[in-house]
Amino acid sequence: MMNMILNISGVAILIISVLILSFYGRTVLKGKIPTPLFAFFAILFTSGLDVGLIMFPLTEFPVFESDPVYQFTNPLAVEFGFWGFYIWLFYFITTFYFCLLEPRLKIFQIPLVKWANNLIIITTCSFTGYLFLSYLPEFIDGIQPLYQYGLVGLTLLVAVFSSTDVRYIRYLSIGSAWLFFSLIAAMWFYSELRLTGFASNLVQLSDYFQNLPKFIFPFSAYHAFYLYWWFAWSIMIGQFVSRFVGGLKTWQLLLALLVIPSIPIAIWFSVLFEIYEKGIGVSGLMNSFMVLVGIVFVLNSMDSLTRLYTEGLDLTVLRFGKTGYVTLNWSMLFGLILLYQFTPLRIEWIGLFVIFLYCVVIYLLVARSRFFNLKIYGSSRK
Repeated sequence: MMNMILNISGVAILIISVLILSFYGRTVLKGKIPTPLFAFFAILFTSGLDVGLIMFPLTEFPVFESDPVYQFTNPLAVEFGFWGFYIWLFYFITTFYFCLLEPRLKIFQIPLVKWANNLIIITTCSFTGYLFLSYLPEFIDGIQPLYQYGLVGLTLLVAVFSSTDVRYIRYLSIGSAWLFFSLIAAMWFYSELRLTGFASNLVQLSDYFQNLPKFIFPFSAYHAFYLYWWFAWSIMIGQFVSRFVGGLKTWQLLLALLVIPSIPIAIWFSVLFEIYEKGIGVSGLMNSFMVLVGIVFVLNSMDSLTRLYTEGLDLTVLRFGKTGYVTLNWSMLFGLILLYQFTPLRIEWIGLFVIFLYCVVIYLLVARSRFFNLKIYGSSRK
């Protein structure tokens, strides 16, 4: 049943994307805080991805190589399929909606929709912290539980504090992007990857495009987990990054979202795959560098999501003061991280709830008969 829901949702994502391009392809999109292109994509990339991009691949390559369900292609293509290209359509749809349609329709200001949306944001934000907590022992060998929970708590504290001022996110995102690029360069030299080897890895990765239809529908329980995870993120990331769009046309936004984030992801996975194939252990300074970048990705994600739900629920600094704001949100999020750790709560449930919310929003769009004939001020359809 859940796979059928994902199948229908995957087709719907494609249809909605085509409809948006057909009706609004040349419309200029501009958010509340327009930023230059590099700053926008730094915010999108670092907020729209989390610690899993850093910590998952080296643990997943062996599974993708040995499990029969993934034998239709190579492990590198599977990894890219779980993180790149097609799944960025999720963010395209929501970024477009919150940039252009929501300011006029205000569907997310309807009380029930608003509360449902903020519940999704809070639970998904805490899931990011839970992932970080779960994978720390993989990268910090022998870490004691006290230090494990302490590091997560400290990272969360910094993220909540950072969310008190919107100025921090731009600096944090741009700094994170450059830090990530530095990690790629460091790993390249660490793996002694040559251009011929890199080209060979890219050829393997390109097999994803030959098998693209397979990645639209869940072909394993783990793939379904990823798809639900992306659905869980999609609405809130669209809400957040839409405010930073700086005058792109809709078709340009689509092309940029599909291609630009996929390039560093493809390079990163190709470098990590070289490390995996050579059986190189990642330890010492290089391991610490990976953990550092993972922490910064967690900071970005939790900063942006905390900012969203606190605005939506009026849990703001203006209302509680900085100390009260930090204390309240840190306590709530850390409690939810523990809830993921010690209860059966799963991100698949959140993703399923997001799909339901998508259906509600589409119904309201159709019911009001305003999606296809909405008069957009400042649009540039030609």
